[in-house]
Amino acid sequence: MHTIDFERLYLRDGMRVLDLGCGQGRHIQGLYYAADMMCLGMDLCFDDILHTRDGFDEFPDFSDDRGQSYGLACTDALQLPLPDASLDRVICSEVLEHLPDYHTALKEIARVTKPGGMFAMSVPRAWPERICWNLSEAYHNTPGGHVRIFNANTLRADIERTGFRFVGKHYAHGLHSPYWWLKCLLWKRRDDHPLVLAYKRFLEWDIIARPMLTRVLEAMASPIMGKSVVMYYERKIGQ
Repeated sequence: MHTIDFERLYLRDGMRVLDLGCGQGRHIQGLYYAADMMCLGMDLCFDDILHTRDGFDEFPDFSDDRGQSYGLACTDALQLPLPDASLDRVICSEVLEHLPDYHTALKEIARVTKPGGMFAMSVPRAWPERICWNLSEAYHNTPGGHVRIFNANTLRADIERTGFRFVGKHYAHGLHSPYWWLKCLLWKRRDDHPLVLAYKRFLEWDIIARPMLTRVLEAMASPIMGKSVVMYYERKIGQ
């Protein structure tokens, strides 16, 4: 399940791409097969890095026939172990809402992105996220949980101040918002309640089978109640 639309990143062979806050690998594994690129995945959680590595082991390795490769590191988004202007693309999906000092993370992203390179990010959309916060105090007070609800316009201005130019926006995962509202409403049984489990099975079926009906429903629901807001930027030349 990808939140970032790879087609908007104009990926090409030979690029160096970073998935910052890669989690358990859903974006970096997609990037690995998108073009012959050097794909880097970084996350603060070592267990997630191990899960991502194990996920790569389950897929075919075409690196001998193609030019792609990948590397994984457990590191802090506030101090990236990368040279200045060393990356063609950076993605950061559902990460900034977890960081108390997200401004420093944005400065680091800008530092490592080449002039003319692209940055794609996503965070929870404000009004669906606010419903989650209202339904469950524990949803955002658990260790490693969400520390803020972003205003998209404010976040856009913060990113632009680091030297990026805004190039586009969309919303994603319209069918997922009700799932999270249901989990928050039934928080104490969020992992085993029959309604939560039934909706989870529906989403898993949708992701794997991608039937036309749910694709149409997703396209209709995302602009209205998409769980995530996704924004794309280009690093200004000369900054």
